[in-house]
Amino acid sequence: MMRKLAKWHIWLGWLVGVPIVMWTATGLFMVAKPIDEVRGNHLRVEQEPDPLVIEGSNLATEEMQIAEMRAVMQDGRAVAILTGMDGSTNRVDIATGGRIDPLTAEDARELAAARIVGGQDVRSVTFFEADDVPFDFRRPMPVWQVALEDGAHIYVGRDTGEIEAVRTSWWRWFDLMWGLHIMDLSDREDTSHPILILFAALALIGSLFGSILMFRRRRARPRAAS
Repeated sequence: MMRKLAKWHIWLGWLVGVPIVMWTATGLFMVAKPIDEVRGNHLRVEQEPDPLVIEGSNLATEEMQIAEMRAVMQDGRAVAILTGMDGSTNRVDIATGGRIDPLTAEDARELAAARIVGGQDVRSVTFFEADDVPFDFRRPMPVWQVALEDGAHIYVGRDTGEIEAVRTSWWRWFDLMWGLHIMDLSDREDTSHPILILFAALALIGSLFGSILMFRRRRARPRAAS
């Protein structure tokens, strides 16, 4: 029985050895450089941001220099979501140019109920400032967290009026596994650091050694004399 298991182990080694070598080799290649360099961000020449100027429009006001504008439909009306040069966000009714008030807790609850399956089963609604958002959101913007009975967290932008993120219980476990996978549990974003590169290289060497050793035949031990 043990000999049969040993043979099966060798055949399984051949089956999984190739993809293991491939996974570790490609993984080592992908973590060799920071993702910003992979995307070519280091080649971009830094530009001083200029405020957005729209001639003949009343959207740009003296109180807010606009860095970016996004147009969406909300509650049947055209809305401009304006991002200021200081990072602040405001909503403006495109037809009238009037400012739209930030969302209240009840507004966030209604938005989750209308746009999320099971969004009416709310456990709690909590507001978080931009500098104190929960770890599973990790974006510097003021949000309402609508916690559902099934464990999902719906994040609604107070100033954007949009659902900014949906974090299910599975997402949070996935996020933890991702942090362990890239060995970065603090931010879970650094995919190129010395510890990860070192262990990826060691894993590749170990996989190669294991694949090479599969070519070696073991001599059967002589049976003891009866």
